[in-house]
Amino acid sequence: MSEPRVSILLLTLNGAETLPHVLDGIAHQQVSFGVETVAVDSGSSDGTLSHLEGRADRILHIAPETFNHGLTRNLGISACRGEFVVLLVQDAVPGSDRWLANLVEPLLTDASLAGSYARQVPRSNASAVTRHYLAGWMACSEQPRTSALSGPVEFQRLTPMERLVRCTFDNVCSCIRRKVWNAHPFAETDIAEDVEWARDVMLAGHRLAYVPASTVIHSHDRSVRYELWRTYLVHRRLWTLLGLRTVPTLFHLARAVGISLGVHVRCLARDGPPSLTRPREVLRALALAFAFPLGQYLGPLSVDTGRRLLRPRRV
Repeated sequence: MSEPRVSILLLTLNGAETLPHVLDGIAHQQVSFGVETVAVDSGSSDGTLSHLEGRADRILHIAPETFNHGLTRNLGISACRGEFVVLLVQDAVPGSDRWLANLVEPLLTDASLAGSYARQVPRSNASAVTRHYLAGWMACSEQPRTSALSGPVEFQRLTPMERLVRCTFDNVCSCIRRKVWNAHPFAETDIAEDVEWARDVMLAGHRLAYVPASTVIHSHDRSVRYELWRTYLVHRRLWTLLGLRTVPTLFHLARAVGISLGVHVRCLARDGPPSLTRPREVLRALALAFAFPLGQYLGPLSVDTGRRLLRPRRV
């Protein structure tokens, strides 16, 4: 096989339900450059490896307990040969046969770009609450944009929320320039390796592009416990990286829960009978109204106190 221009890196763990659709989507891409697929598997036991065999050019194996959002991606990128590396999760299904070409094209034409990331479209069966939160996420917007920082002085002048907007980058589906990664590999971290990398490469003078013409179908209706864990970890990192604290006090926590309850009830009402007649979905929506604000409150508090207030498993 000749040297590929683009490598696609998949991180897998028991992804047999969605992985075949992802691999089919990759196989049907219309591109003018060479492509390879590399996978890093964390101990799958559900047939994931049988789907990868014959369709991935290389498969790396790690123990589940060694997985790390930053270091595992670094390991996979090290095994890639492409000038550009697409980072893709095992349940983000390419939305069209132009997904890959559209994602990579800005980096081919603009040498100042360190990376690009795709638009996420919720699955057809996503819950009303999940669709609501995705609609507000910057990686779901229909408007393209480019982000940059002139340097540390500008970064310090931004408000924490402005920093988040500027540093948004999403490794659900992204493409990074290998040469930039050589100088700025991902940090060892529990979560939010993409935001930290975005901040660092922009402070080094590079730019990032959001490319909504490149779409993946991706959404989750996870358990309430998982969402609490994930929100807690994300907001620990956002407080450390960006100084962002969305729920700073118990008063703000109570207010956020009240607001969230109203929002979730309205989501269910707008969805009509499909949601309202499923008690499990109603209970989950109400429980999430407590879990999301609680995670946002506890994350920064754990940094301030130096204590692990929650002990999430792999997120």
